[in-house]
Amino acid sequence: IELLRKAEESPDVDIRRKELNKVAALFPNSIEVWKTLGQNGRDSMESYAAYRVGYHRGLDALRKNGWRGSGYVRWHHTSNQAFLSCLSGVQTISEEINDLAEAERCYIFLLQLEPAWSSMSVE
Repeated sequence: IELLRKAEESPDVDIRRKELNKVAALFPNSIEVWKTLGQNGRDSMESYAAYRVGYHRGLDALRKNGWRGSGYVRWHHTSNQAFLSCLSGVQTISEEINDLAEAERCYIFLLQLEPAWSSMSVE
């Protein structure tokens, strides 16, 4: 996480992207890394790709920890926040690129995982 925060601090976009990519290469299973890459994408599609990787890495991690594909994944558990943020990122960018079916699917999934999602203010 410290490497991630340090990489994010650079005011130069190109240097920041280069440093974030280095961190992703060191920690490719880190959902937090993919979330951060999504937040720092150069355009919508780059962000979308990073968020989608984070979302799938998150599903893998949940399943590895015994989640069976249904049930709550609550925001108040810090370990779930990067995953939910990635899913939200996919949802938001799906709306931007007019993939409304995917945006709706992601939003419904967010509400199934965290019923308070629609009233929450998260980044």
